[in-house]
Amino acid sequence: MNLDRVGAHDPVTVTGEEREAAIVVPVVGRAEGESILFTKRADHLSDHPGQMAFPGGGREPEDADLLATALREANEEIGLDPTAVHVVGRLDDIRTITSYSVRPFVGHIPDREYVANDAEVAEIVTLPVAALTDLDNYESEHRAHPHYGEIRLHFFYVDGYTVWGATAQMLVQLLELATDWTMPPEPDRYAGPDDDLPERADEVR
Repeated sequence: MNLDRVGAHDPVTVTGEEREAAIVVPVVGRAEGESILFTKRADHLSDHPGQMAFPGGGREPEDADLLATALREANEEIGLDPTAVHVVGRLDDIRTITSYSVRPFVGHIPDREYVANDAEVAEIVTLPVAALTDLDNYESEHRAHPHYGEIRLHFFYVDGYTVWGATAQMLVQLLELATDWTMPPEPDRYAGPDDDLPERADEVR
């Protein structure tokens, strides 16, 4: 991965949503190549239960800025020491269907064992970039969304996990910036707003 290209990226800023949130996209350097750390959200959470995510959460009044939000939440969720994160840049802010604007910060983190906060995180998962950029592990669909109109949904299938939704949207931008991976020009299928998710996603999510 060439994270210098993330540092050089001029990110889009989103304003005007009801709530702000921030996340860390944690890159782990390993001898066999970089990996990216995800969390699997606890099943009892009201927003996106059981889905793959990046460590992070909503901004609190005591947070000095959104980077402070991302680092505080990552510490609470997986025990990531804020001083151990080497932030290299930002991806574009995104809007979510839960009325959040989310700011993604990309950073190197140490390759060590992290401990999940059971109140929020069911599992901590580290997936190799080499597998995430393998097009055999990727598909997408064009879908008419009742809130956002026409969108493209991305699905990454690695080691029995499915990364999709807002997390996959951020992952696509990271991979396109920092690797030679390019999103295929056309989706695999077209779906209506009430169509089921891909069968493959239902099997492993």
